[in-house]
Amino acid sequence: MRADPATIALFSYGTLQLEEVQRATYGRLLQGTPDALTGYRLVPLTITSAEVVALSGEPVHMIACRTEDAGERIPGVVYRITPAELEATDQYEGDAYARREVRLASGASAFVYVGPDA
Repeated sequence: MRADPATIALFSYGTLQLEEVQRATYGRLLQGTPDALTGYRLVPLTITSAEVVALSGEPVHMIACRTEDAGERIPGVVYRITPAELEATDQYEGDAYARREVRLASGASAFVYVGPDA
């Protein structure tokens, strides 16, 4: 995927990959490139937002928590989104997740939503 300088790289390992979540959050379907987040592992997180549960269809999502173990690897997809879409993603993810800029397995830099202590 060729990067547009007016867009932002976003790594998703969870519900942001769902078509219904993309349509509701961005008003469009995203095209992405596979990549992986290293040094993190997934743990379950109970979602308290009724709107997010209704949209994703899942009362429990997974959240990436830092382990510092480079052998830990979470597969996902890198999407290119606009600054306004990044703000919409902040709203969707809510307070349970913290947005961090990370280096992915490919060497690319992207924002990802992880546990707030990560």
